[in-house]
Amino acid sequence: MTKWVSTVVVCVLGLMLGLSVFWSFEPDVMDIKQVAIDDAAKKNEKVVTGYTTTTALIKVSEGLLNKHGGFLSNDVTPPSFFMDNMPSWEFGALEMSRDLMLTMRNDFSRSQSQSAANPQLQTAHPKFNIDHRKWIFPSAESEYQKGIEQLYLYRAALSSGSNVDAQFYARADNLRYWLKEVEKRLGSLSRGLSESVGQERINIDLAGDSHATQSTPAPQEQMVKTSFWKIDDVFYEARGASWALLHFLKAIEVDFEDVLKKKNAQASVKQIIRDLEATQQTIWSPMILNGTGFGVMANHSLVMANYISRANAAIIDMNELLSQG
Repeated sequence: MTKWVSTVVVCVLGLMLGLSVFWSFEPDVMDIKQVAIDDAAKKNEKVVTGYTTTTALIKVSEGLLNKHGGFLSNDVTPPSFFMDNMPSWEFGALEMSRDLMLTMRNDFSRSQSQSAANPQLQTAHPKFNIDHRKWIFPSAESEYQKGIEQLYLYRAALSSGSNVDAQFYARADNLRYWLKEVEKRLGSLSRGLSESVGQERINIDLAGDSHATQSTPAPQEQMVKTSFWKIDDVFYEARGASWALLHFLKAIEVDFEDVLKKKNAQASVKQIIRDLEATQQTIWSPMILNGTGFGVMANHSLVMANYISRANAAIIDMNELLSQG
Protein backbone atom coordinates (compact mmCIF):
# COMPACT_ATOMS: atom_id res chain seq x y z
CA MET A 1 0.00 0.00 0.00
CA THR A 2 2.77 2.41 0.98
CA LYS A 3 4.68 1.58 -2.21
CA TRP A 4 1.55 2.18 -4.31
CA VAL A 5 0.94 5.56 -2.67
CA SER A 6 4.59 6.55 -3.18
CA THR A 7 4.37 5.60 -6.86
CA VAL A 8 1.24 7.71 -7.34
CA VAL A 9 2.84 10.69 -5.59
CA VAL A 10 5.97 10.44 -7.74
CA CYS A 11 3.88 10.20 -10.92
CA VAL A 12 1.77 13.21 -9.96
CA LEU A 13 4.84 15.27 -9.12
CA GLY A 14 6.48 14.22 -12.40
CA LEU A 15 3.36 15.20 -14.34
CA MET A 16 3.25 18.59 -12.63
CA LEU A 17 6.93 19.18 -13.37
CA GLY A 18 6.40 18.24 -17.02
CA LEU A 19 3.41 20.56 -17.30
CA SER A 20 5.36 23.39 -15.66
CA VAL A 21 8.14 23.04 -18.22
CA PHE A 22 5.71 22.78 -21.15
CA TRP A 23 3.65 25.75 -19.97
CA SER A 24 6.82 27.83 -19.61
CA PHE A 25 7.43 27.81 -23.38
CA GLU A 26 6.94 31.36 -24.65
CA PRO A 27 4.91 32.13 -27.80
CA ASP A 28 6.87 32.59 -31.01
CA VAL A 29 7.44 36.00 -32.54
CA MET A 30 4.88 36.63 -35.29
CA ASP A 31 5.26 38.31 -38.68
CA ILE A 32 2.56 40.79 -37.77
CA LYS A 33 2.37 42.38 -41.22
CA GLN A 34 1.63 39.02 -42.82
CA VAL A 35 -0.76 38.09 -40.01
CA ALA A 36 -2.76 41.27 -40.70
CA ILE A 37 -2.87 40.51 -44.44
CA ASP A 38 -4.02 36.93 -43.79
CA ASP A 39 -6.66 38.07 -41.30
CA ALA A 40 -8.01 40.62 -43.76
CA ALA A 41 -8.25 37.97 -46.49
CA LYS A 42 -10.13 35.57 -44.20
CA LYS A 43 -12.63 38.19 -43.08
CA ASN A 44 -12.92 39.90 -46.48
CA GLU A 45 -11.61 43.16 -45.01
CA LYS A 46 -9.21 45.78 -46.32
CA VAL A 47 -5.85 46.57 -44.73
CA VAL A 48 -6.28 50.29 -44.12
CA THR A 49 -4.35 52.67 -41.89
CA GLY A 50 -4.48 51.35 -38.33
CA TYR A 51 -5.48 47.82 -39.33
CA THR A 52 -2.04 46.33 -38.66
CA THR A 53 -1.57 48.07 -35.29
CA THR A 54 -5.01 46.94 -34.13
CA THR A 55 -4.21 43.42 -35.34
CA ALA A 56 -0.95 43.47 -33.35
CA LEU A 57 -2.80 44.38 -30.15
CA ILE A 58 -5.39 41.67 -30.82
CA LYS A 59 -2.86 38.93 -31.55
CA VAL A 60 -0.59 39.80 -28.61
CA SER A 61 -3.63 39.73 -26.31
CA GLU A 62 -4.82 36.44 -27.77
CA GLY A 63 -1.30 35.08 -27.39
CA LEU A 64 -1.53 35.71 -23.64
CA LEU A 65 -4.77 33.75 -23.42
CA ASN A 66 -4.11 30.93 -25.91
CA LYS A 67 -0.46 30.00 -25.35
CA HIS A 68 0.57 26.70 -23.70
CA GLY A 69 -1.34 26.41 -20.45
CA GLY A 70 -3.47 29.47 -21.20
CA PHE A 71 -3.34 32.52 -18.94
CA LEU A 72 -1.54 31.47 -15.75
CA SER A 73 -1.31 34.63 -13.65
CA ASN A 74 -4.61 34.03 -11.86
CA ASP A 75 -4.49 30.24 -11.55
CA VAL A 76 -5.03 28.98 -8.00
CA THR A 77 -4.34 25.30 -8.65
CA PRO A 78 -1.04 23.44 -9.08
CA PRO A 79 1.23 23.38 -10.93
CA SER A 80 0.63 26.92 -12.23
CA PHE A 81 0.07 28.17 -8.66
CA PHE A 82 3.75 27.46 -7.96
CA MET A 83 5.04 29.00 -11.21
CA ASP A 84 6.27 32.59 -11.24
CA ASN A 85 8.35 33.07 -14.42
CA MET A 86 5.50 32.77 -16.91
CA PRO A 87 3.07 34.92 -14.87
CA SER A 88 5.81 37.59 -14.75
CA TRP A 89 6.21 37.27 -18.53
CA GLU A 90 2.44 37.66 -18.94
CA PHE A 91 2.41 40.77 -16.74
CA GLY A 92 5.15 42.43 -18.80
CA ALA A 93 3.30 41.80 -22.07
CA LEU A 94 0.01 42.88 -20.50
CA GLU A 95 1.42 46.18 -19.24
CA MET A 96 2.79 47.01 -22.69
CA SER A 97 -0.60 46.13 -24.21
CA ARG A 98 -2.37 48.38 -21.72
CA ASP A 99 -0.15 51.31 -22.73
CA LEU A 100 -1.00 50.84 -26.42
CA MET A 101 -4.69 50.35 -25.60
CA LEU A 102 -4.74 53.67 -23.72
CA THR A 103 -3.02 55.51 -26.57
CA MET A 104 -5.36 54.02 -29.14
CA ARG A 105 -8.36 55.21 -27.17
CA ASN A 106 -7.03 58.68 -26.35
CA ASP A 107 -4.86 59.55 -29.35
CA PHE A 108 -4.72 57.24 -32.36
CA SER A 109 -8.51 57.13 -32.76
CA ARG A 110 -9.17 60.82 -32.03
CA SER A 111 -8.40 63.82 -34.24
CA GLN A 112 -8.01 66.24 -31.32
CA SER A 113 -8.44 66.47 -27.55
CA GLN A 114 -12.13 67.45 -27.68
CA SER A 115 -13.24 64.90 -30.27
CA ALA A 116 -15.44 61.99 -29.20
CA ALA A 117 -13.85 58.69 -28.13
CA ASN A 118 -14.46 55.63 -30.27
CA PRO A 119 -17.22 53.56 -28.58
CA GLN A 120 -15.52 50.17 -29.17
CA LEU A 121 -12.19 51.36 -27.76
CA GLN A 122 -13.99 53.09 -24.90
CA THR A 123 -15.54 49.74 -23.98
CA ALA A 124 -12.38 47.71 -24.57
CA HIS A 125 -10.00 49.87 -22.54
CA PRO A 126 -11.33 49.13 -19.02
CA LYS A 127 -11.53 45.42 -19.85
CA PHE A 128 -7.74 45.31 -20.15
CA ASN A 129 -7.27 47.05 -16.81
CA ILE A 130 -8.78 44.35 -14.62
CA ASP A 131 -6.34 42.85 -12.10
CA HIS A 132 -4.44 40.06 -13.88
CA ARG A 133 -4.65 37.93 -10.71
CA LYS A 134 -8.45 38.04 -10.53
CA TRP A 135 -9.76 34.52 -11.06
CA ILE A 136 -13.49 34.64 -10.30
CA PHE A 137 -16.60 36.74 -11.04
CA PRO A 138 -15.39 37.98 -13.49
CA SER A 139 -12.09 36.32 -14.27
CA ALA A 140 -9.25 38.23 -15.90
CA GLU A 141 -9.41 35.99 -19.00
CA SER A 142 -13.10 36.64 -19.59
CA GLU A 143 -12.65 40.41 -19.35
CA TYR A 144 -9.62 40.40 -21.65
CA GLN A 145 -11.57 38.31 -24.14
CA LYS A 146 -14.40 40.87 -24.11
CA GLY A 147 -11.85 43.59 -24.79
CA ILE A 148 -10.44 41.60 -27.73
CA GLU A 149 -13.94 41.22 -29.18
CA GLN A 150 -14.38 45.00 -29.08
CA LEU A 151 -11.03 45.41 -30.85
CA TYR A 152 -12.25 43.10 -33.61
CA LEU A 153 -15.35 45.30 -34.00
CA TYR A 154 -13.20 48.43 -34.14
CA ARG A 155 -10.90 46.87 -36.73
CA ALA A 156 -13.87 45.83 -38.89
CA ALA A 157 -15.28 49.36 -38.67
CA LEU A 158 -11.91 50.77 -39.75
CA SER A 159 -11.79 48.43 -42.70
CA SER A 160 -15.33 49.18 -43.87
CA GLY A 161 -14.37 52.62 -45.14
CA SER A 162 -17.89 53.88 -44.49
CA ASN A 163 -17.94 54.38 -40.72
CA VAL A 164 -16.65 57.93 -40.16
CA ASP A 165 -16.69 57.39 -36.38
CA ALA A 166 -14.04 54.66 -36.67
CA GLN A 167 -10.71 56.35 -37.38
CA PHE A 168 -7.00 55.76 -36.87
CA TYR A 169 -4.89 58.89 -37.29
CA ALA A 170 -1.29 58.04 -38.20
CA ARG A 171 0.30 61.36 -37.27
CA ALA A 172 3.72 62.18 -35.84
CA ASP A 173 2.27 63.81 -32.72
CA ASN A 174 0.08 60.78 -31.95
CA LEU A 175 3.02 58.45 -32.36
CA ARG A 176 5.10 60.58 -30.00
CA TYR A 177 2.44 60.29 -27.27
CA TRP A 178 2.72 56.51 -27.37
CA LEU A 179 6.51 56.51 -27.56
CA LYS A 180 6.63 58.65 -24.41
CA GLU A 181 4.74 55.90 -22.59
CA VAL A 182 7.11 53.29 -24.00
CA GLU A 183 10.12 55.31 -22.82
CA LYS A 184 8.88 55.26 -19.25
CA ARG A 185 8.06 51.56 -19.37
CA LEU A 186 11.45 50.58 -20.79
CA GLY A 187 13.27 52.91 -18.41
CA SER A 188 11.60 51.27 -15.43
CA LEU A 189 12.39 47.77 -16.73
CA SER A 190 16.00 48.68 -17.43
CA ARG A 191 16.46 50.02 -13.92
CA GLY A 192 14.91 46.94 -12.33
CA LEU A 193 17.20 44.69 -14.36
CA SER A 194 20.34 46.65 -13.54
CA GLU A 195 19.54 46.42 -9.83
CA SER A 196 20.26 42.68 -9.97
CA VAL A 197 23.74 43.86 -8.96
CA GLY A 198 23.74 46.00 -5.82
CA GLN A 199 24.38 49.68 -6.58
CA GLU A 200 24.81 52.85 -4.59
CA ARG A 201 22.36 55.32 -6.13
CA ILE A 202 22.44 59.09 -5.71
CA ASN A 203 19.02 60.69 -5.27
CA ILE A 204 18.24 62.67 -8.45
CA ASP A 205 14.49 62.79 -7.94
CA LEU A 206 14.40 66.59 -7.86
CA ALA A 207 16.82 66.93 -10.78
CA GLY A 208 19.03 69.34 -8.85
CA ASP A 209 16.33 72.03 -8.71
CA SER A 210 16.90 73.93 -5.44
CA HIS A 211 13.27 75.16 -5.40
CA ALA A 212 11.66 71.78 -6.13
CA THR A 213 10.04 69.84 -3.29
CA GLN A 214 8.67 66.37 -2.68
CA SER A 215 6.05 65.02 -0.32
CA THR A 216 8.26 62.60 1.65
CA PRO A 217 11.98 63.14 2.39
CA ALA A 218 14.36 60.56 0.90
CA PRO A 219 18.05 59.84 1.60
CA GLN A 220 20.64 61.40 -0.71
CA GLU A 221 22.25 58.00 -1.30
CA GLN A 222 20.87 54.50 -0.95
CA MET A 223 21.85 50.93 -1.76
CA VAL A 224 19.45 49.23 -4.17
CA LYS A 225 19.52 45.53 -4.99
CA THR A 226 16.89 43.18 -6.36
CA SER A 227 16.12 40.31 -4.02
CA PHE A 228 17.58 36.96 -5.08
CA TRP A 229 14.03 35.55 -5.17
CA LYS A 230 12.80 38.32 -7.51
CA ILE A 231 15.60 38.41 -10.09
CA ASP A 232 13.97 35.90 -12.45
CA ASP A 233 10.58 37.63 -12.08
CA VAL A 234 12.03 40.98 -13.17
CA PHE A 235 13.87 39.30 -16.04
CA TYR A 236 10.78 37.56 -17.41
CA GLU A 237 8.62 40.65 -17.00
CA ALA A 238 11.11 42.53 -19.20
CA ARG A 239 11.18 39.66 -21.68
CA GLY A 240 7.38 39.61 -21.95
CA ALA A 241 7.20 43.39 -22.37
CA SER A 242 9.86 43.23 -25.09
CA TRP A 243 7.94 40.47 -26.90
CA ALA A 244 4.77 42.56 -26.99
CA LEU A 245 6.58 45.80 -27.94
CA LEU A 246 8.38 44.02 -30.76
CA HIS A 247 5.06 43.23 -32.44
CA PHE A 248 3.67 46.70 -31.83
CA LEU A 249 6.68 48.39 -33.43
CA LYS A 250 6.50 46.10 -36.44
CA ALA A 251 2.89 47.21 -36.85
CA ILE A 252 3.79 50.88 -36.35
CA GLU A 253 6.38 50.48 -39.08
CA VAL A 254 3.52 49.60 -41.45
CA ASP A 255 0.80 52.05 -40.39
CA PHE A 256 3.11 55.03 -39.90
CA GLU A 257 5.31 54.31 -42.93
CA ASP A 258 4.77 57.70 -44.60
CA VAL A 259 5.31 59.60 -41.34
CA LEU A 260 8.49 57.70 -40.56
CA LYS A 261 9.80 58.23 -44.08
CA LYS A 262 9.12 61.97 -43.94
CA LYS A 263 10.87 62.29 -40.56
CA ASN A 264 13.82 60.06 -41.61
CA ALA A 265 12.95 57.76 -38.71
CA GLN A 266 12.66 54.44 -40.54
CA ALA A 267 16.22 53.41 -39.69
CA SER A 268 15.54 54.16 -36.01
CA VAL A 269 12.53 51.84 -35.98
CA LYS A 270 14.49 49.05 -37.65
CA GLN A 271 17.28 49.38 -35.07
CA ILE A 272 14.81 49.29 -32.16
CA ILE A 273 13.20 46.18 -33.63
CA ARG A 274 16.62 44.55 -33.99
CA ASP A 275 17.50 45.25 -30.35
CA LEU A 276 14.15 43.88 -29.19
CA GLU A 277 14.58 40.76 -31.30
CA ALA A 278 17.83 40.16 -29.42
CA THR A 279 15.87 40.03 -26.14
CA GLN A 280 13.97 37.00 -27.46
CA GLN A 281 16.99 34.77 -28.00
CA THR A 282 16.83 31.28 -26.54
CA ILE A 283 17.84 31.03 -22.87
CA TRP A 284 20.14 28.02 -22.59
CA SER A 285 20.66 28.24 -18.84
CA PRO A 286 18.19 26.27 -16.66
CA MET A 287 17.93 29.31 -14.39
CA ILE A 288 18.47 33.08 -14.56
CA LEU A 289 21.98 33.73 -13.25
CA ASN A 290 22.92 36.72 -11.14
CA GLY A 291 26.69 36.98 -11.46
CA THR A 292 28.46 40.22 -10.65
CA GLY A 293 29.12 42.71 -13.44
CA PHE A 294 32.61 41.43 -14.30
CA GLY A 295 32.52 38.20 -12.32
CA VAL A 296 33.00 34.59 -13.35
CA MET A 297 29.29 33.83 -13.69
CA ALA A 298 27.02 35.46 -16.24
CA ASN A 299 24.37 37.99 -15.30
CA HIS A 300 21.38 37.51 -17.59
CA SER A 301 19.61 40.57 -16.16
CA LEU A 302 22.45 42.88 -17.18
CA VAL A 303 22.46 41.43 -20.70
CA MET A 304 18.72 42.04 -20.97
CA ALA A 305 19.15 45.54 -19.50
CA ASN A 306 21.71 46.31 -22.22
CA TYR A 307 19.32 45.46 -25.05
CA ILE A 308 16.41 47.30 -23.46
CA SER A 309 18.53 50.38 -22.69
CA ARG A 310 19.71 50.47 -26.30
CA ALA A 311 16.14 50.21 -27.55
CA ASN A 312 15.05 52.95 -25.15
CA ALA A 313 17.87 55.26 -26.26
CA ALA A 314 16.86 54.72 -29.89
CA ILE A 315 13.22 55.49 -29.03
CA ILE A 316 14.29 58.77 -27.40
CA ASP A 317 16.26 59.67 -30.54
CA MET A 318 13.30 58.70 -32.70
CA ASN A 319 11.04 60.93 -30.65
CA GLU A 320 13.38 63.85 -31.34
CA LEU A 321 13.17 63.15 -35.07
CA LEU A 322 9.37 63.07 -34.93
CA SER A 323 9.26 66.41 -33.12
CA GLN A 324 11.15 68.16 -35.91
CA GLY A 325 9.24 69.86 -38.70
